[in-house]
Amino acid sequence: MQAVDRTQFAPLKNDLMLRAARGEDVERPPCWIMRQAGRYLPEYHDVKGGRDFFETCRDAEIASEITLQPVRRYAGLLDAAIIFSDILVIPQAMGMRVEMLEGKGPHFPEPLRTTEQLMKVLEYEVDVLRELDWAFRAITLTRQKLAGDVPLFGFCGGPWTLLVYMTEGGGSRLFRFAKEWIHKRPELAHKLLQKITDVAIEFLAQQVVAGCQILQVFESWGGELSPADFDEFSLPYLKQIAAAVPARLRELGITEDVPMTVFAKGSWYALDKLCDAGYNTVSLDWLWDPAEAVRINNGRVTLQGNLDPTVMYGSDETITKKTEAMIKGFGGGKKQYIVNFGHGTHPFMDPEKIRHFLEECHRIGKM
Repeated sequence: MQAVDRTQFAPLKNDLMLRAARGEDVERPPCWIMRQAGRYLPEYHDVKGGRDFFETCRDAEIASEITLQPVRRYAGLLDAAIIFSDILVIPQAMGMRVEMLEGKGPHFPEPLRTTEQLMKVLEYEVDVLRELDWAFRAITLTRQKLAGDVPLFGFCGGPWTLLVYMTEGGGSRLFRFAKEWIHKRPELAHKLLQKITDVAIEFLAQQVVAGCQILQVFESWGGELSPADFDEFSLPYLKQIAAAVPARLRELGITEDVPMTVFAKGSWYALDKLCDAGYNTVSLDWLWDPAEAVRINNGRVTLQGNLDPTVMYGSDETITKKTEAMIKGFGGGKKQYIVNFGHGTHPFMDPEKIRHFLEECHRIGKM
């Protein structure tokens, strides 16, 4: 068990994000952005220097500084921080080697292509506290530095998404190997998904112990599954996470209500089921019409999203127009709504365009 004195953390000054996630009435919709800490900020490159990506994540002081950079730059405009890390730390904890290649993205030198390789991962004894100790230290340090200004998000990758990376060896266009596993050897695919799920549950719970106050599960490749395959290879494991994390937190002596968000990108057919999956918030990509999503949700959970990130390449007038349409589409944002992009920032975005977006979110949200 982590030796974290949670009484050391400062009281939260801005709980807007947590209240909105829990479905409470709020004075304006809270705002944060997926990948708000990272490559589009010049100060990120200054701090990262020539370090490898994962080396940067594993340095608690540097990861903490990068997490705080957007909160500092956009002071008073962001209602949450999200710890600087990566969804692929779970495969690393499961004994797999992952590299981040400059300009290419994640790379697994030995992806899971054979039964023997997969069995080796299934048999690997995962000690989450030992393998991911660096992540928990970064979270605790960041929570201390935030001094209660805004809540801190923890996160993990969805089981199906991590299976994709672990079998494909990186990003993919065809998803050949991941699809081979689920269609040719589904029983083994389910065993791997269950193992990932078990690790994800412990990882998320221990992030809360370390200091996180809200959690998000990124099922980034959810849209690559058919509706039937999503129901078999993604949804059951997402539901397990939603149910098991609160139970694990109680075992760890944490009784506070920690909101959880699920983001299944591209899974347009699954919104109705995701609203009943046990999460407080369902995050949407930009393919959704806000009003239609509100209709399907019918008041069950808080919705999050969903501006197309590429709107940031437009003029200030375009950003204002699209942002206003989005917030109004979600009902104005005074209840069950969190402002976000429909996916993460891009490395080429102008930080001042994002500032304009955030300022407009505040202005429109108070109307």
